[in-house]
Amino acid sequence: MAAMSKKRKHGRFVVRQLSSEADLQACLALERDYATDHVWQMNIEDSTDALGGIGVRFRVVRLPRMVQVAYPRTREELARAWQQRECFLVAEAEGVILGYVNMRLVEGRAWVRDLVVGAPFRRRRIGSALLEQATRWALLHHAGHMTLEMQTKNYPAIQFAQGHGFTFCGFDDRHYDNGDIAVFFDKRLG
Repeated sequence: MAAMSKKRKHGRFVVRQLSSEADLQACLALERDYATDHVWQMNIEDSTDALGGIGVRFRVVRLPRMVQVAYPRTREELARAWQQRECFLVAEAEGVILGYVNMRLVEGRAWVRDLVVGAPFRRRRIGSALLEQATRWALLHHAGHMTLEMQTKNYPAIQFAQGHGFTFCGFDDRHYDNGDIAVFFDKRLG
C-alpha cells in the first residue's frame, strides 16, 4: 500500500487515498444520485418444453422521460467501508473532494463497490482517473480481475464500464437493500 500513498496528478485534480474523517464527510456530502433516460430491462423466461430451463435477457430500453435515480447505498454503508480501508481513493482539486472509489479484494478479484463522481463534477474524466488508480492498486495487490457493480438503472455507469473495456458477467436481483437489481462487469487485469 505504500506505493499508493503518493498523490497522482490528473490535470487539475489529484487522486489519493482517503485519509481523514474530514475526507469521509466530504465524500458523504457528494450528490450521488443520477439522471438517466435509458435502463437495462431484465426479462426472465421460464421454458415450458420438456427440457425446462430459464432464460434471462437484458435489453436497453429508452424511457419516455429523464428520471432521477437514488444511489443504492446509504451513507452509513459508505462510512463502514471507510473504516475497513482496503482501497478507498478520492479525487481532489483545491481541497474539494470531487469523487471516490471504494474497492475490496475478494479471492484475487478487485471488487469496485462504489465509483462516484459528485454531480457538478461529472464528464471531466474524474471517474476514469479514479478507475485508473484503482486498477493500479489492484495490480499492486495481485488481483487478476476487476469487477464493477451497478444498478440496471444506471445506464451512464453501464456505458462507462463498457467504454473502459469491461464486459457483462452477471447479475443479482437481490443485491441492493432498496430492491434494485445489480449488474456486474468484469475485466482481466495484467
